[in-house]
Amino acid sequence: MTLPLFEPTYTISQLGGEIRDFLRQSFDSFWVMGEVQRARPSRNGHFYFELVEKGEDDAIVGKLEAVLWRTEYERVRRVLAQQGVEIADGVALRCRAAVDFYPAGGRLQLVVREVDPVFALGVLEKRRRETLAALEAAGLLELQAGLELAELPLSLGLVTSEGSAAYHDFLATLRESGYGFRVVFAHAAVQGRDAERQVVAALGLLCELDVDAIALVRGGGSRSDLAAFDSRSIAEAVARAPRPVLTGLGHEIDESVADRVAHTRLKTPTKAAEFLVERVRGAEERLLRLRQTLLREADEPLLYAARRVDAALGGVRLAGARLQAARARLDERAARLARVGHLRLERAAQASVELRRRLAFGGVRRLERGAELPRLVSLRITDLAHGRLRERAAVVEGVARLVASLDPQRTLRRGYTITRTVRGQLVRAPGQVRPGEVLTTETAGGALRSRVEEP
Repeated sequence: MTLPLFEPTYTISQLGGEIRDFLRQSFDSFWVMGEVQRARPSRNGHFYFELVEKGEDDAIVGKLEAVLWRTEYERVRRVLAQQGVEIADGVALRCRAAVDFYPAGGRLQLVVREVDPVFALGVLEKRRRETLAALEAAGLLELQAGLELAELPLSLGLVTSEGSAAYHDFLATLRESGYGFRVVFAHAAVQGRDAERQVVAALGLLCELDVDAIALVRGGGSRSDLAAFDSRSIAEAVARAPRPVLTGLGHEIDESVADRVAHTRLKTPTKAAEFLVERVRGAEERLLRLRQTLLREADEPLLYAARRVDAALGGVRLAGARLQAARARLDERAARLARVGHLRLERAAQASVELRRRLAFGGVRRLERGAELPRLVSLRITDLAHGRLRERAAVVEGVARLVASLDPQRTLRRGYTITRTVRGQLVRAPGQVRPGEVLTTETAGGALRSRVEEP
């Protein structure tokens, strides 16, 4: 086969050089935006990453390899650091770049010369606001606030990167407190493309365990390092956790979405551990105060009883002294009574002798007087009886005269009458009777019956 002489034939390197020159001329300087993936520095100071475009459901619809040569990388990193942004997986960048083609490797890549730090911050803030709005609409922003943190949170779950500074700071603070904390650790990357998935998985694992609280911590870093904790998946996992979640994400000023939905937000891992230590210490102090109060309240009755016992003992001693004095007085009075009794017995004996003598002398005379006494008494009684009878006879005679003067027949004989109704009632006034009523009128000579014509 004979080839036309006017059609050139390229070697691979020649064609690669032509492509490189064409792309360099056509795409010498332009702005392009995308999301960083597979970010990795090289040993010689260059920084390689992929810039991707995502469509629905985060499916990648475009991807280009990119590089920041060492000199540009140092300059760009300083500029971004002033805004708290770092080139890391998941960060959205707007870059000024050129297209380069590497013939020896057949590789197309973007050579990045400048990065817009404001664009990265704007994308992060937009995502953050969208996530907060979605969480508020789902009622998740205040869900953790309704959980009650135990007064003695000694059983803890810990989510962070194993062996990191955050891991060691948190555990060292708990150990130095001297309290018996029990920590169940679940490893998770806290930045990069695996952070969301691993943090959510670690939280889910710890939520299945019987712990008092879960600490989600990481060390310090740039604002873009916090991007994973602005994700909706981590925020929902924190909000829906059935245990109080404490965050200590290493940022003094910035508040991530995970901080916003957490039960308690602390600035650093150390602050998170100190918060838990202080809570346990506060519970211990309240317990000690309660113990002191109980001891004081228990001691006061005992001290009061002791004082009462001492007072009672003093009273017993005083009573003993008084009893001893009373016994001495009784002994003295018994001796005096014995002496007085003996003396009075002697006097009584003498009086008895004298009395018998007098009785013997006066007995005869009294018997003589006793024999005369009945006759004298009989005469006295007879005189008294005659006098009383005369008095009663005079009274009876007076009463008889009075009764005779009051006899109704004597009144009737003087012309008076007594009128009664058939019922035997005395008629004293005309109004007592009615026309036609029969009356009985008693006179001195007999009774008359009459009928009332008109009263």
